[in-house]
Amino acid sequence: MTVIDKNTAPLLHVEGLKQYFRISSSYTTKAVDGISFDIWPGETYGLVGESGSGKSTTGRAIIRLYDPTGGKIIFDGHDISGKMSREDERYLRTNMQMIFQDPMACLNPRKKVKEIIAQGLEIHHLYSSQKELEDKVYAIIDKVGLSREHATRYPHQFSGGQRQRIGIARALVMNPKLVIADEAISALDVSIQAQVVNLMKDLQDELGTTYLFIAHDLSMVKYISDRIGVMHLGHIVETGTTDEIFENPIHPYTRSLLSAIPRPNPRIEKKRVAVEYDKEKEGVDYTAGHIHQLTDTHSVLATDEEFAIWSRNHSY
Repeated sequence: MTVIDKNTAPLLHVEGLKQYFRISSSYTTKAVDGISFDIWPGETYGLVGESGSGKSTTGRAIIRLYDPTGGKIIFDGHDISGKMSREDERYLRTNMQMIFQDPMACLNPRKKVKEIIAQGLEIHHLYSSQKELEDKVYAIIDKVGLSREHATRYPHQFSGGQRQRIGIARALVMNPKLVIADEAISALDVSIQAQVVNLMKDLQDELGTTYLFIAHDLSMVKYISDRIGVMHLGHIVETGTTDEIFENPIHPYTRSLLSAIPRPNPRIEKKRVAVEYDKEKEGVDYTAGHIHQLTDTHSVLATDEEFAIWSRNHSY
């Protein structure tokens, strides 16, 4: 686990982020509704939740594929919340990268692998000669476990796992400070998922990369993340270290997610009881709650009454 120095400034500071989409004149979807979190250099922050909870929208708003409706995003001292200066935009584009969910849809089928990987370097002129450009491309191809002969092939000639490695290479060739991995392994077979996640961890150890790891597979999030934010209906309902979330969940939604994880032992799996959580039935209003700190790293979104009930049987 990464040791986080809280005395240093976070690499990414998100405060009150909102991302609304106007569907019609009378209806607006609040995909992300006022979330706040920090990510420190060198750590992996996992963002989990069911489909439609706002995880991917959060990642896209942070990297400014969407224009945020409200809130503040500070990336490595640069305010990238509203209209950015040309300098801030260039800093964002060269130091923050994204690995997308569908490795085929995000790779240009008409370009060779080496052209796809080199595109960011060429756009931002991050090389001094053609030889340096080729050296950087071939170095990252080696790092992600592909062969150099793959450089002249096209995306359709690869398997899903290999295509995702190309996507990782394209992101990491820029040597970014932050990589947003948006469901980067969900389209892959389980054995390939393990390979890709291990690759990401190895590259993090070698390059010091920071990850925002967005996923709904809690087992994989547990393996790769230092801290976890649990997201539901546009709100982060609980945040903590991996151990705190898995061993001492407070929010009933977190407990329901953890109870849904299948167990590899058939005898234990047979006795597993899935906990149901219905926000409306339980009368939970996220907008009425506020953040309750259990420890320096563990917090939950709740009203005072809800917090008293939910935390009653826990060890804090």
